[in-house]
Amino acid sequence: MKHTFFVVSLLFVLGCQAQELFVFTEPASNMATKSFGMRLNNDFWENSGTASVKYLLIPEIMYGVSKNLMVHASVFFSGEDNHFNMEGGGIYLKYRLYNNDDVQKHFRIALFEKASLNNSGIQQEEINLNGFNSGFETGIIATQLLHKMAFSSGLSLVNALNNEDKKLPLSPKSNTAFNYTLSAGKLVMPKMYKNYNQTNINLMFELLSQFNPGLNKYFIDAAPSIQFIFKSQGRMDIGYRKQLLATLSRVSQSEIFIRLEYNLFNMKAH
Repeated sequence: MKHTFFVVSLLFVLGCQAQELFVFTEPASNMATKSFGMRLNNDFWENSGTASVKYLLIPEIMYGVSKNLMVHASVFFSGEDNHFNMEGGGIYLKYRLYNNDDVQKHFRIALFEKASLNNSGIQQEEINLNGFNSGFETGIIATQLLHKMAFSSGLSLVNALNNEDKKLPLSPKSNTAFNYTLSAGKLVMPKMYKNYNQTNINLMFELLSQFNPGLNKYFIDAAPSIQFIFKSQGRMDIGYRKQLLATLSRVSQSEIFIRLEYNLFNMKAH
């Protein structure tokens, strides 16, 4: 079902085509060639040990360079204690390495590279390139689509740098960590796909983890979410991320995430 949108729910491995749209992770599929997308990512974190809420606003633009390559660029804004500041930005590249397509199913593998610059103060041992740490991440993703279900898994190496004049509260040997993700999801509506005007609803569940070998510490999070696709171009994600187990210190143990997205296809024709 090539024109259907789906996404995540629990367990191991695998790959996807142009329409698997996970909330907390990226699939191995790419945008269509010459397509353009705009995102408004909203993160709400309750700071550990305080009653304050940290708000991250991350506008993002996306472009499908070719069938195998896409690029994202984002800017980080942070709001806390009645202050709202721009704190940096990031770039994300994804290259589709392998695909095996069949009727109503496909398997895909992609490589990705992410780089972020950030000038905020560092308060945690967790390495987070989405608005907290400067650094680099390199990884691999595999995604499997099976009719109305999609499963995905990712493994990456992330390296943190100093946030400008803010020093890392870690020794140099502890600035590297491994991220591992498991995602699964299902298209629940519509029951029968007829046309692009139908609103698609996807239910998802993701496991997100990090292990820092220099500190011998880790965390594991669970992240259920719901996704709405409007006329195959508009998208709204609502997700909740909750810490299950952790020894790494973190800014927050829970997060509410809301994303708004709109895509324009075949920009070359316009």
